[in-house]
Amino acid sequence: QVHLVESGGGLVQAGGSLRLSCVVSGSILRITSMGWYRQAPGKQRELAATIISGGDITYADSVKGRFTISRDNAKNTVYLQMYSLKPEDTAVYYCHAAGFASWGTFGSWGQGTQVTVSS
Repeated sequence: QVHLVESGGGLVQAGGSLRLSCVVSGSILRITSMGWYRQAPGKQRELAATIISGGDITYADSVKGRFTISRDNAKNTVYLQMYSLKPEDTAVYYCHAAGFASWGTFGSWGQGTQVTVSS
């Protein structure tokens, strides 16, 4: 199995910063993509940022210029540095990873970490 564990969420005032981390573990051969998604109350889960093995990065328009995604391949870890946070960034943030494991391909989610931005 593949496990994803997120950390770094919390309560922050508008304009503040947070850094999320997600560690991927298990019988992993190669991770091809890692990303962060978020789900606000009453809304569907949406993409925040993704990074693929070649280094290509995609950001949602709503976070461009404020969020930075990065990955440490040696540690199977993906980060999301969030600056200039807004109340509308309040959501549960989920980590996602996809790739190849010893038994085949995988696509897995973390349990989520709450980010709350107060005005």
